[in-house]
Amino acid sequence: MTWRLLSHAATHAGAVRPRNEDALLDRADIGLWVVADGAGGHGAGDVASAAIVDAMRAVPAGLSAAELLAQVRLRLAAVHRELQEEAAQRGPGRILASTVVIMLARGDHFAMLWAGDSRAYLLRAGTLTRVTRDHSLVQELVDQGALREEEAESHPQANVITRAVGAQGELELDKVSGRIVEGDRFLLCTDGLFKTMSEEEIAAMLGAGADAEAIVMAAVARGARDNVSAIGVDCRA
Repeated sequence: MTWRLLSHAATHAGAVRPRNEDALLDRADIGLWVVADGAGGHGAGDVASAAIVDAMRAVPAGLSAAELLAQVRLRLAAVHRELQEEAAQRGPGRILASTVVIMLARGDHFAMLWAGDSRAYLLRAGTLTRVTRDHSLVQELVDQGALREEEAESHPQANVITRAVGAQGELELDKVSGRIVEGDRFLLCTDGLFKTMSEEEIAAMLGAGADAEAIVMAAVARGARDNVSAIGVDCRA
C-alpha cells in the first residue's frame, strides 16, 4: 500500500545560543527527510550541516527506492570528504562536522540512516520507540554497563559523539528499515530536543497530535541550551 506521508518541520536556535547550527530538509515529494546538527565546539558547524542539506536537496526526483538510497549514501560520502578537505585547509586540528539522521520512505517501507546522536523516534499505537542508537561516548558506556541510561544525559561527556559527517576517518553510517503502519508518527530530531524534554514528554505531545513546531517551541520554552530541530512524518491512509 502507498501511504500519504504528511510532514512538518521546525528549527530554533534555542533559549541560550545566539546562532543556529542545525539544518533541515523536508522533501516529501521524493520521500526524503534530513536533520543535521553541526558538531558543537568545532567551529563552523553550520557550514557542515548546511553542506549535508544542500547535497540532499540536489537529489533528483524519479529514482527507485534502491537508487534513492544509493544517491544518499554517495552524496553523504562526498560531503564527508569535502568537509575533511576544508578543515585541513583551515589549519591543524580543525574539524568541520555534523551529525545527521535521514528518513527515506517508499510505499509501505521506511529506512533510517544516521551518524552521531541526532535521533529518530516512532510513535506507534501509543508507544514511543527510539529507532536509532546514538553514536556517542555515553551510549558506549551504557552498552558496556558502566553507565545507566537515565544518567547518560547529565554525564560530563554527554556531548561527545563518536561518529559524524566530516569527522576523521571513513564515514560510518548505521541503517535500520521497517514497514510503515497506518497511524505511525515518526520524529527526527537533534539532541537539543531530547536533552531538554524527556522521551515520555515527547511521546505525550506526539500522542496528543502536536506537530514539530509545537514540540520544538515547548523545548525552547523549557530553556533549551542548544539548538532544537525536528521533522515529523505522519502516516495516513
